[in-house]
Amino acid sequence: MLEVVGLSKSYESDGRVTRAIERIDFRVEELEFVGIVGPSGAGKTTLLKCMAGLLAPTSGRTLLRGAPVTEPPPELAVVFQDYSRSLFPWFSVRRNVLLPLRNKDDVADKAAVADEAIRAVGLGGFEEHYPSQLSGGMQQRVAIARALAYQPRVLLMDEPFASVDAQTRAELEDLVLRVREQFGVTVILVTHDIDEAVYMSDRVVVLSGPPSTVKEILDVDLPRPRDQVATKALPAFAELRARVYAEIMQRGDGPAAAAPADAPPASSAAPGSRA
Repeated sequence: MLEVVGLSKSYESDGRVTRAIERIDFRVEELEFVGIVGPSGAGKTTLLKCMAGLLAPTSGRTLLRGAPVTEPPPELAVVFQDYSRSLFPWFSVRRNVLLPLRNKDDVADKAAVADEAIRAVGLGGFEEHYPSQLSGGMQQRVAIARALAYQPRVLLMDEPFASVDAQTRAELEDLVLRVREQFGVTVILVTHDIDEAVYMSDRVVVLSGPPSTVKEILDVDLPRPRDQVATKALPAFAELRARVYAEIMQRGDGPAAAAPADAPPASSAAPGSRA
């Protein structure tokens, strides 16, 4: 479905060149859920923007069904971290969700498509509410509904649950897993949360510190459907979580390879931990 080939990105400022990511390679199969994790400053968002066609790479490329991505393709949608800035405050929930359908001539009943997406994220009955009348978790549901209404084949998510509390985060994780199955979407999730990456993904791509490369790609062989309690109680979950954490904590990738000082020990499998 999607392939990243030798992708690199550097920034130049005041005559100095900073290499953010360097020769990243991996591929994502159709209907697969892939999590991307790495130390702070590893360029995960930069990578996602390059994959989405929102940022031009310095070298390398992204291929969507074999075609180079040079601008945001119609088969792809992005859910950003800052949901409060991605919604129009003067639009109702329905009008926010309808927004990306304006130029989709192949959608006959756009209102029906929008309402289906709104119901899918559990916001039926809130169609005429405004973002200011909703909680943070509900606002992020609107952003997810808007992406689903666009009917993408690939959904890129940039730390979409970073600004909500732990309980809401767990609810949104399960919501995305449900709608992924319902709508048949390939998902790529950038996250700082190791538990989240292991819990949601079929595979986890672990990046090094900057300039980022792919350190390891781990298969997540956990049964589906996933469950916040039962899945995270599995010994296999704890082992995978510890392995990802150990990869991120390994020194030798520059100062950005270190996780925050308050990160939990690798042996911990507690939900909601961050690194």
